[in-house]
This record gives sequence, structure tokens and C-alpha cells, in this order.
Amino acid sequence: MFSVIQLPGSNDDRDMRFAMKSILGCEAELVWHRSSELPPGTEGVLLPGGFSYGDYLRAGAMAATSPVMGAVKRFAEAGGPVLGVCNGFQVLCESGLLPGVLIRNHHLHFVCDFVHVRVERAAAPFTSRVREGDVLRIPIKHGEGAYFAHADTLEELERDGRVWLRYCDADGRVGDDANPNGTLHGIAGIGNARGNVLGLMPHPEHAVEASIGGLDGLAILGSLADALGGGRS
Repeated sequence: MFSVIQLPGSNDDRDMRFAMKSILGCEAELVWHRSSELPPGTEGVLLPGGFSYGDYLRAGAMAATSPVMGAVKRFAEAGGPVLGVCNGFQVLCESGLLPGVLIRNHHLHFVCDFVHVRVERAAAPFTSRVREGDVLRIPIKHGEGAYFAHADTLEELERDGRVWLRYCDADGRVGDDANPNGTLHGIAGIGNARGNVLGLMPHPEHAVEASIGGLDGLAILGSLADALGGGRS
């Protein structure tokens, strides 16, 4: 069963539950941020996008102190898979489950568009349905999506294969022209050292139907469902 965390200001929680439940056939339950424990039977945690607490202070900073994040941290430390999307990625960084921080887009504008990302790591539980080098087309919508970390952290992420997704063009080429927000190293998604926590800015839950956004989001959400024995699409 997947626990989809609901924070004040979340606006993609139901989209995430729809993708997991109606498209992939997994059990998925919304969990309010005041809960100090995850529901019994939780096998995976999803932190959706939105504007938790209105993005006051910094995006994700206030949400990182919500009672439910204590339970999410314990779940992650025990090896449970945790996926944070957009604001969820910001919350993971602010809570210390992932290094670095997401800052304002370099052009200081909110961006809402489809982008291409190259799979840098193909492995369970997040990208087992694809191969390294595959290019996915997935939408983004954020104002603070530029990943930033100190040079030694970036070196560690690259060395240890913890960059899972990188912005690219349709042919898989990484460069400034394919970077929508000024993120360092073209980073679109990173994981923790153990490989069970992933944060990414693109929204896979908005790319799970052929007629609306395409199907490339299933490469990520479907991989996660497969890892827990539930994916059907």
C-alpha cells in the first residue's frame, strides 16, 4: 500500500493517488500531515507536488517540520522507498533526507512545460522499467526548481551514481539549451546513498495517460509499483 502525504497547499496529491490506484492498480491512501504515524501496511511513501504552506520561508521548509515527516524519516531509514515530486523533492531536501536545496529558477519565472530527461540510473525501485540513456518526456511546473549543492556534494552525487535523472533535449544531449531552470549539472532528480529515496522535479503523475501528457511517467511510477509487486500498466 502507498501512502500519499497531504500537506496544506498540496495540489497533486489526488493526481498521484489516481496514477497509482486507477492507472497502476495499486492500493493508495491519502495521509494528512498531522498524522504522526503512517498507516499500517505502508510499503511506499509518495510526497506530491504543490505549494505546501504557500512556500513561505523556502519551498518545503515548513512542511519538513510537519508531524508526518517524522514517520516518513523513520520509514526511509528502515529502507522503505520514498519518492518526492517537485514540492516533495523540496521537502526531502529541507528535511535532510536528501542533500542540497532547490532554489529559484535562474530566470526568476515560473515554468510550466514538457521537458526531456535522460535516465542516468536504471535500477529498482524507481527506474527498473527503463535503461540508462533512455529519454523520457515529462512535464514540469515550478518556480524553485534549480538544484544547488556545494562542489563536494555534487562530486559525491556524480561519483556514486546518485543522479537518477538529468535534463536533456529530445536526443539525450545535456546542455544549457535543455536546462529549464538553471539547475547545476542539469540535475532533474537525485537519490540518497542507500537508493531508496528519490527526489525529482518533473511530474510523472501527469504523464500516465496516452491522451493527456503521454505515458512516460509510468517508467518511474510503474517501476515503483513493480518493486512492491503491484504494477499492471
